[in-house]
Amino acid sequence: MTRIAPALVLIVALLAAGPGEAKKRQPRDAANPSAVIAAEIAFNRMAQEKGQWTAFREFAAKDATMFAPQPVNALDWLKGRANPAQSLQWQPHRVWSSCDGEYAITWGAWQNADKQGWFSTVWRRDNKGTLKWVLDQGGDMAVAPPAPEMIEGKVASCRNLAAIEPALVPVPLPGTQVLLSESSDKTLRWVTRIESDASRFYAIEYWNGSTFERPVATPVPAP
Repeated sequence: MTRIAPALVLIVALLAAGPGEAKKRQPRDAANPSAVIAAEIAFNRMAQEKGQWTAFREFAAKDATMFAPQPVNALDWLKGRANPAQSLQWQPHRVWSSCDGEYAITWGAWQNADKQGWFSTVWRRDNKGTLKWVLDQGGDMAVAPPAPEMIEGKVASCRNLAAIEPALVPVPLPGTQVLLSESSDKTLRWVTRIESDASRFYAIEYWNGSTFERPVATPVPAP
C-alpha cells in the first residue's frame, strides 16, 4: 500500500515535549469528531482533484511521519515528489478523539486500481484550530473493510483522569523500533512497532472513564 503504506501490552507513552510546548496554548474547540471526519474527506477530495502527494503535503504537520516502508519525516519524503497518475481513494469509517479534542485518529478503507486495504490517520489540532495529520499508515487487505451505514465517532471520557496510570514504556527487542505517543490529556494513545523486515504492529487505545479500550490492534505485513 502506498497511502504509504506477539501483541504489545499497553505499549504507549508520552513523548517528551518539544520547545514549542512551552508556548502558551490558545483556546481550542471542544472534541469534535465530525470536524475530523470532514478533514479526512477534504484530504481525499484534494488528492482526487490536485494529486495524491500534493494533498499529503498540504494537510501534513511539519513533524508528520509516514512509512516508506520505514518511518520517515513526511514533508522531507514528499518534497518534490511527483503525483501518481491516479490517486488512491479513501473513506473514513471510524474516528476516536481525545477528551480535549486536540488529537483524533481516523480509520477506514482505501482503494486503487488493483488493490485495497485499511488506513489510519492521526490528526492534531494546532493553536489556530487547524487540523493537520501527524501519522499516516495502513495495510493491504484481500477485501477492503465494508463501509458502515454511519461513520462512528467516539470521544474519550473526561471522567476520572486522575486514575490514568503512567503509560508503560516497552523495551524494543533487537532489530525493532517502537513509535509511541499519546494526547496531551493522556486519554488517547497509539503505538507502532516496526520489525527489521518493515512489518509492523499498530494499536489504538482510548480512555472510557475507568480503563483503556483498544478498538484497533492489527499486524501489518512487510511490503
